[in-house]
Amino acid sequence: MKRIMPSTIPKPELTLQRIQTFSELVNRVMLASKMGMQSYNGSRNLYEALGYPTTLTFADYYARYERQDIAKAIIDRPVSGTWQGALELIESNDPEETEFEKAWRQLDRKIGLKTRLARVDRLTGIGQYGVLLLGLNDAKSPDDLIRPVTGNTHQLVYVKPLSEASAKIESWVDDSKNPRYGLPLLYEVSVSDMASKIDRSVKIHFSRVIHITNGTLESEVYGVPIMQAVFNRLMDIEKLSGGDAEMFWRGARPGYHGKVDPEYTMTKATKDDLINQLDEMEHNLRRYLINEGVDMEALAQQIADPAPHIDTQLKLISAETGIPLRILTGSERGQLASAEDRSEWLSYVQTRREEHAEPRILRPTVDRLIELGILPKPEDDYNVKWADLFAQSESARVEIGKARANALREYMSNPMAAEIMTPSAFMELCMGLTTEQVELVDKIRDAEMEEEIAKMKKVNDMLNPPAPVNPSGTDRRSKSEQGEPKKKRALPRASV
Repeated sequence: MKRIMPSTIPKPELTLQRIQTFSELVNRVMLASKMGMQSYNGSRNLYEALGYPTTLTFADYYARYERQDIAKAIIDRPVSGTWQGALELIESNDPEETEFEKAWRQLDRKIGLKTRLARVDRLTGIGQYGVLLLGLNDAKSPDDLIRPVTGNTHQLVYVKPLSEASAKIESWVDDSKNPRYGLPLLYEVSVSDMASKIDRSVKIHFSRVIHITNGTLESEVYGVPIMQAVFNRLMDIEKLSGGDAEMFWRGARPGYHGKVDPEYTMTKATKDDLINQLDEMEHNLRRYLINEGVDMEALAQQIADPAPHIDTQLKLISAETGIPLRILTGSERGQLASAEDRSEWLSYVQTRREEHAEPRILRPTVDRLIELGILPKPEDDYNVKWADLFAQSESARVEIGKARANALREYMSNPMAAEIMTPSAFMELCMGLTTEQVELVDKIRDAEMEEEIAKMKKVNDMLNPPAPVNPSGTDRRSKSEQGEPKKKRALPRASV
């Protein structure tokens, strides 16, 4: 009988935590297995009849992402829109760059943090979670990654985004008094040694990892994969598009029906020759037939248009993901409907920045870098400055400029317009300028008027120079230049 040593007996709290985690996963599987039984009082399994899987894994989602165009667009479109443009961390409104702002800019340039944040965002959307591994200079070998990070004088060597499949949760925090109770303690990460080309598993402490989830409900560790709710629709699109290609392949080229003349007797040699000719025609080796006694007729083509059926699936996917249909399919052309879709899409991306990218990815990463001493601690706090999604394009600015120029021309051509509405009110109410813009226009106009008055005064002084005066006070001009002397007007005499 094998004796169990006390050190090998699992702790009750750890066992309870594992049971709770396992129970949560089992409940998910049981719920998924019942999804197809919600018809005909459970006597018909729709998922089984339609070929839908009842249990989905990360491998299923990742395979879709790699091989199906719409599945990849569902993940990539929101991520690309979220992280597009410049990304800055602002500590103060002072135009002079602070130490914190400078350190962030240099670190982003050195390691490419924004690109890696976008990559882990993609991996998080594919599975239930993603992690960002922070490679610090205190780990001299992979075996050192199991140690917790201490101190605040570290240097960031690398940042590696990992998926749910590459960074599996190996153990949990089982101390109920710990603020991280029920959260991951160690991750098991598979790394490859490029020299020996051997894969090995390395245990990594949570202090070296940023755990990121998307669409969490009850669990703080496992999120909801983006493709989970539309996985069946993705399969339907695959059936429709693949079936359409197969249908065209088989039906675009018509088959043939042969009718033998009743008075004709086909010999075996003639029959074998006709079969050989048909085989050669089927394999593109022959474009004609030579036969006798057989009337060959082409069969009608059986081709249907799958577009309405595929559009239905795409609309359902668009409704669930929030991605406008034209954005999802890449068919935006600048029409009015597309402009509305673009405005709706930009609002969606802005919301995703504020509710997902910044609080769940960017700020936890920056806060951890500050805690480790990689970034200097800001004096007060920092703000995230994203690229302006609603900035006008060049063509839009041109069209708005034309409309404002026409409105201004109509206003200036009416002499009574200024009596009804002042120029400042017209610019703000009719031309849509802000108060700051109106003040800037007034400032520029006043400066130009002052400059014009100064130029006119200068020209006038050049045409009418003042008379030169000598020190004695006498006029140096000649008598002809001085003109006739002015006569003094006699004052009236007072009567006595």
